[in-house]
Amino acid sequence: MNDAPSTLLRLLDTLAPAPLPERERVQEALTVRFLPAGAAVFHQDTAHPHVHAVRSGLVKLAYLGEDGSEWIKSFVAEGGFFASLAALAPGGRTTFLAAAIEPSCIEGLPHAVLEDVASRHLVWSRALHTLAMVHASRKEQRERELLTLDAEARYRRFVADHPGLHLRVPQKDLARHLGVTPVGFNRIVRRVRQAAA
Repeated sequence: MNDAPSTLLRLLDTLAPAPLPERERVQEALTVRFLPAGAAVFHQDTAHPHVHAVRSGLVKLAYLGEDGSEWIKSFVAEGGFFASLAALAPGGRTTFLAAAIEPSCIEGLPHAVLEDVASRHLVWSRALHTLAMVHASRKEQRERELLTLDAEARYRRFVADHPGLHLRVPQKDLARHLGVTPVGFNRIVRRVRQAAA
């Protein structure tokens, strides 16, 4: 295990209403992987009941169609967390893939370890509940933007909500995230730049 402080545990510490018991046990169950750009954290439709956090780098979460098409649901930069909720259920499988966009350091923690400490310690249960609420809120915001904003407004919101991230994400991936073609995305960027000039 890498001796660097755990991103996931630091996040859970901030969400917990009191110090987390058995923290050392959870720390020992944590794995750390260094991934080159393009490597998968996990693939779509696999058994992978883990929660992940990004220590450094950038990860995309994407759905793959049967024809190989890709829809990017979100990006997770350093300090962020992710999991396929469907895969955390007993017998569940991932519904999307997670892949590094940049060389990345990724933490992984078996969900069973978190379930175990949460079943015995209310403070862990509350921290995990809050983490789930953060995840649900992110998902709700994304759905609202897709349903109520046009592509240009979604791009402006992305830039405002994630300062500098639009400069790290490849344009083809940002276009997929916004639900537009690369040509349409270039037009949006041009209009936004002209409006700012």
